[in-house]
Amino acid sequence: MRDAWSPLLSYAHLSGLLARCGRAGDLRLGAALHAVVAKNPAHFHLSPARADLCHVLAAWNSLVAMYARCGRRPDAARVFDEMRVRDSVSWNSLLAASSVSAPDAFELLRRMLREAPGAGACDTATLTTVLSACARADGGGGAGAAPLAAVHGLAVSCGLDAEVPVGNALVTAYFQCGSPGSAERVFRAMGEKNVITWTAMVSGMARAERYRESLSLFRRMRRVVDANSATYSSSLLACAGSLAAREGQQIHGLVAKAGFETDLHVESGLMDVYSKCGLMEDALRVFRSCRNPDEVFLTVILGGFAQNGLEDKAFELFAEMVSAGIVIDANMVSAVLGAFGASAPFALGKQIHALVIKKCFIGNTYVCNGLINMYSKCGELEESVEVFDGMPSKNTVSWNSIIAAFARHGHGSEVFRLFESMKADGIKPTDVTFLSLLHGCSHVGSAKKGLEILNSMSSQYGIHPRVEHYACVVDMLGRSGLLDDAKAFIEDGPFKDNPLLWQALMGACSFHKNSEVGKYAAEKLLILAPDCTAAYVLLSNIHSSEGRWDDRARIMKRMRELGLRKDTGKSWIELQKEVRSFVISTSHRNSAGANDALLQLSAVSSDQEDLVESNAL
Repeated sequence: MRDAWSPLLSYAHLSGLLARCGRAGDLRLGAALHAVVAKNPAHFHLSPARADLCHVLAAWNSLVAMYARCGRRPDAARVFDEMRVRDSVSWNSLLAASSVSAPDAFELLRRMLREAPGAGACDTATLTTVLSACARADGGGGAGAAPLAAVHGLAVSCGLDAEVPVGNALVTAYFQCGSPGSAERVFRAMGEKNVITWTAMVSGMARAERYRESLSLFRRMRRVVDANSATYSSSLLACAGSLAAREGQQIHGLVAKAGFETDLHVESGLMDVYSKCGLMEDALRVFRSCRNPDEVFLTVILGGFAQNGLEDKAFELFAEMVSAGIVIDANMVSAVLGAFGASAPFALGKQIHALVIKKCFIGNTYVCNGLINMYSKCGELEESVEVFDGMPSKNTVSWNSIIAAFARHGHGSEVFRLFESMKADGIKPTDVTFLSLLHGCSHVGSAKKGLEILNSMSSQYGIHPRVEHYACVVDMLGRSGLLDDAKAFIEDGPFKDNPLLWQALMGACSFHKNSEVGKYAAEKLLILAPDCTAAYVLLSNIHSSEGRWDDRARIMKRMRELGLRKDTGKSWIELQKEVRSFVISTSHRNSAGANDALLQLSAVSSDQEDLVESNAL
């Protein structure tokens, strides 16, 4: 029925228009409709005695919701406070606006329970909105666990914990707050489950790095409900995390059968699985099949090439996409910079740096971090320092990158100076920082300092050393010639059964020609890693040096039986802006000429040395 106050606009029409304004973010029209309400106070007066109260209240609720959807929480709160009559929709509309700020949402919920007591005040929408705020407030750090438990208790007291939307929100919130056990308990207690419930569990387990449980849930889910694109994306995340190539390929088949193969998130997930499992041809095939590959897809595939040591492929694809006119963003540039290694052409790095300047990405912290690492790996330490000094803002990765750059180039004293500057700048060191510090100690031969740093990790900074830190200490002791100390350090430490440590000791023994400790380390390594080629090679060399040819022959025979072969050493040289690798071989068509030239140069060098010696006499 059309109301007397307007021949053209009813309460229902007004509510509908306000809803459209909220969806479209049209604040201008929404404010104009608010003016209509303000100019007709008699028609919009909220009184319990009104026969048409439900229609008038719906208009006011729509006004609150419009401001909330337009991101104007203060205006939504002002309208809400003017309302003398409110229902659950009124509270939920303002809660939706407040849920962006968790403290505001919790405070409003407490106010709601004070001012509108009773079972009807709190409904499913109220709880799901506040639970979303709990998850956002936590961010995975556990801070939202206490309010989440309180809201869970409220749901139970209101008899709404059995509602599927509430259960789904509880599962999601518990995972977000780092409580997968609580999420599992809620899941098991739910009588009815839908695709959202199962997807929340599959996704939550994958993000909690419980990959096998995630895939097990995915298999159980398929027996009771059809998966959607979000479910497939979550299951692919579990495959990528557990390096489950076979399961990833099976899910790829299910995706194609279900018609989700062109879903952006699914395609990205497939590329991630194949990249992490080393199946770059399959990853590239998925990328090529994308109808509209954007910067996100290119970033994923570039990162995959970098992870698998295929720098050349990454550079080729990046150049191809730039030529094709794809929009270049900072994430994409960071990914291609991450592909740079010691064998990457320096000229290409300079070109990408020029592109960074042209695209105005030079102020992007992540891009600058990539530039620091790129220049460092290309042997250009001064360029790394220049980028670091010019950064408008620096994060932990920035400091770790420049410290690692100096450690990589053997500047131990500068490493410690930067470490002190990092702490003075208010940046907390991470486990990666200490890896660089230990590398720095190794280069300057300061074993005592390195051991002090290792002990300080847990005692001063609350960081538990990883096996990589212990391997650095073994390398440091080995470089200093303290091989017996390195051996004792391994056997007395928590990682004595890790091959990485024995391999580090074995390398040090090879350098110092200590056959006794080297043989011990190699034999330990072969027990822990029977397919380690380096251990066989070192034992073979030790037996040769001691004249034990039968033992050497036995070792070489065992290598052949296992199908192992010594990796050929490579050298690199950059010619005409291209890095070329070469090995010791006689297969090149000009190898004879090269040898003749080498002999001539050697003869000239000998003549020059004789001349210097005669002049000295």
